[in-house]
Amino acid sequence: MGFKYVRVSDVKGLIPRRRRDSRKGDNGRLLVLGGSSRYVGAPALTALAALRTGVDLATVAAPFETARIINSFAPDLITIKLPCENLEPKVLRELDPELERCDAVVVGPGLGTLDRTLKAITSFLKRVREHHLPVLVDADGVKAVVGEPDVLEGTEVVLTPHAGEFKLLGGEEVSNDLGKRVKQVSELAKRLGCVILLKGWTDVISSPQGRVIVNRTGNPGMTVGGTGDVLSGVVGALLAQGVKAFEAAWGGAFINGMAGDMCMRERGYGFTASDLIEKIPDVLRSLRR
Repeated sequence: MGFKYVRVSDVKGLIPRRRRDSRKGDNGRLLVLGGSSRYVGAPALTALAALRTGVDLATVAAPFETARIINSFAPDLITIKLPCENLEPKVLRELDPELERCDAVVVGPGLGTLDRTLKAITSFLKRVREHHLPVLVDADGVKAVVGEPDVLEGTEVVLTPHAGEFKLLGGEEVSNDLGKRVKQVSELAKRLGCVILLKGWTDVISSPQGRVIVNRTGNPGMTVGGTGDVLSGVVGALLAQGVKAFEAAWGGAFINGMAGDMCMRERGYGFTASDLIEKIPDVLRSLRR
């Protein structure tokens, strides 16, 4: 089936412009639900990437101790300290006020896969749907929706699986043949009724209608841990700034990959996810030119 590649000119037209009279909050508020007793850095990487992509406010909702640690090394981030060690359904009511204020949500980075956590994720996605907020579901969030795909209905959703998570969602191995991979992603996106961004050596992105765009930016250095969390922050930031889900997905993939290519030129393959974040403003500045 047919597809196109993301071009620089396509992404230039997506990057939100700030009004001269902007006030705090006018350029997007992103809520990131993530973190656990084991994984602290993932939601912080997502939220910091969102700030570098232009949102005014990035809030991390995480278990109490995780959020406290994030505050200690990332003063730019707001945290909501949930009264738990790992996410569980009974604490979700703490997030209702934030859902009234934010413009988009990212769910999944570092949450873990405890049964009560997976149940909390699907319950939270239902709350997001009630507020009609665009949402990106990544990492452990993807695992949570495998058994309950109906939680994706009723709002703009971007799923960002890697090959293993894609197999859980679709029931089949991802093909190494690009043409076959495009068909697989397109068919699953239509079946689930959401945008799918399959991460890989080339990113394959499909709209809910089955239209596919492929991204070729990025390099093997981006197999380092945390780059997927950065991608979630970039796409989440675009969603929070009003970019539609399909465009935010392929635009975010291009920006994230281009930041990785800048890192590789300067550092070889020895760069980290934090290095990637620091390159995002350079990418955006380059695209605006």
